[in-house]
Amino acid sequence: MSKRVLQGVVVSDTCDKTVIVRVERRVMHPVYKKFVTHSKKYAAHDEKNSYRSGDVVRIEESRPISKRKCWVVIGGPPDAAPGRRSARSTSSRLRPRPQ
Repeated sequence: MSKRVLQGVVVSDTCDKTVIVRVERRVMHPVYKKFVTHSKKYAAHDEKNSYRSGDVVRIEESRPISKRKCWVVIGGPPDAAPGRRSARSTSSRLRPRPQ
């Protein structure tokens, strides 16, 4: 059986090696015949912590990694390289400590 592949936007990257991806789909309302946007959030495994909020990524179904996590990030923007500066490491420099 083939694995499902979905595309969505990273909405949270605060967990270690995990990103929360919002996947939107458009469905037609059965009565009003109007397209309605439904969204669902998936927890996906990000081994190198390289994806940040706002990145468009592709996720693939995999074996269960934890209680909520059975998806793996397989692709994203080209600038999400391992050498990209982490937002967590720069947050300490944003606020100078009072002396």
